[in-house]
Amino acid sequence: MELIESYVIKFTIKGPLQVYFRNFIFLLSLLIAFSCNKKNIDEITVPGDNEPPVTPESYENGIFIVNEGNFNWGNASISFINGKDYLVHNDIFQLANNKNLGDVAESMKVFNNMGFIVVNNSNSVEVVSLKDFKSIKTITGFNSPRNIEIIDSNKAYVTNMIRDIAVVDLKSLTITKTIHFQDWTESMIFYNDYLYVTSVGNYILANSKRKAKIQIIRTSDDQVVDSIITGKEPLSILIDRKQKIWVLCTGGFDNFEAPSLLRIDPDLKIVEKTFIFNKGIDSPSRLCINPSGDTLFYLNNGIYQMPVSAASLPIQPLIPSEGHLFYGLGVNPANGNLFVSDAVDYVQNGWVYQFNQSNGNLIKAFRAGRIPGSFCFSGISRTTKKH
Repeated sequence: MELIESYVIKFTIKGPLQVYFRNFIFLLSLLIAFSCNKKNIDEITVPGDNEPPVTPESYENGIFIVNEGNFNWGNASISFINGKDYLVHNDIFQLANNKNLGDVAESMKVFNNMGFIVVNNSNSVEVVSLKDFKSIKTITGFNSPRNIEIIDSNKAYVTNMIRDIAVVDLKSLTITKTIHFQDWTESMIFYNDYLYVTSVGNYILANSKRKAKIQIIRTSDDQVVDSIITGKEPLSILIDRKQKIWVLCTGGFDNFEAPSLLRIDPDLKIVEKTFIFNKGIDSPSRLCINPSGDTLFYLNNGIYQMPVSAASLPIQPLIPSEGHLFYGLGVNPANGNLFVSDAVDYVQNGWVYQFNQSNGNLIKAFRAGRIPGSFCFSGISRTTKKH
C-alpha cells in the first residue's frame, strides 16, 4: 500500500455532494488503512524480513540516514536509501565492518568518495569508503563532537560541545591542532576563506548566562578574528544564493527567550534582519535550504517553507506533522525533495518520509533505525566553494 492515499486527501467537489463524497472517501481510506498492516509497509520499503540483507553495489549514489541511537546504549547506525532502486538498507556500517558504529551518531558528510560520520558520545569521527562502507579509520580525540565542515581536500573542522574546535588533516586523517573555546560550538558554514561557527555558550552554564554568537575563524591561520551576537542557542546555519547567512536560534532549551531566525551580511558582519517566533509556542529546528538557494525549510511541529525574500515568517506549514514526531529534516540537493524523519517514541525504530518540495505530496516512506536524526546525500557533485 502506498502511504500517499492515507496521508493527504484533497477535495475538489463543491456543493451538496461534497459532504457525501468526503464521508465516502474517509471510509474508503480507513478500509485501505486497516487492510495494510505494518508488515505490508515494511515489505514495500525495506528488504523482506525473511531474506538475507541485500548489499548495494556501492554507496556512491543515494541518501544516508544518520540514526542517533539512544544515549549510552551504543546503538547508533546508518541507513542507506539506494539512489538506483530507492530501497532502504539498514545498519550498513555494522554489516560492512562486523562492529557497532558507536554511541549517538550526530551527523555525516561525504567528500572524495569517503564518508565522515561524527559519533558524539564516542568522541570520534568514523571514516568509511563509499565503495563498500568499510572503515578506513576511526579518528579519535574529540570532546563530544557535533558536526564536520570540509574546506578542501586537505582540511576539515569539527565542532565540539566542550572546549575546542578540532582541525583535521584529511591526508593523514588525524587532528593536527585545536582552536580553544570554552563554548559549545555546533554548526559551520564556509564563506570567502572564513568559517562562520554557531557558538551556543558555555555548556555548563544556564541559558541566562550563556553568550550566544557566531564565531568567525580565518581558515588560513585558524585564528578567531571576529564574532556576531545572536539569539540564544544558535544551532543551524546556512548560506543562500544572495550570499546571505541564515541562523536559526531556538531561544534555549528552557524557553529563555523567543526563538529567532537571523539574516546576516557576512561581509559587513552584521545582523540585517531578525524574524521572531512565538515564545513558548514555537520550537523551530533543522534549518535547510533548497538547491537553488532561494527557499528555506525548517521544522516546527510540521515542515515550513519560507522564501529568502519573505518579509515575515510563514503562518501555515507546507506539510503538517499530523501526529508524527518530526525530528530530522534534509533537502535533496539533486531535486529539492524533502526528507523528514519520525522518531516515533525514541525507542522503536523510526520512519523517514520523502515529500515533493513543490506541493508537499508524500512520495515514499522508509523504515529506518533508532532515532533517525539527520541526512547526508551522496552522488551529488560537490566542489569546495568560496561563495
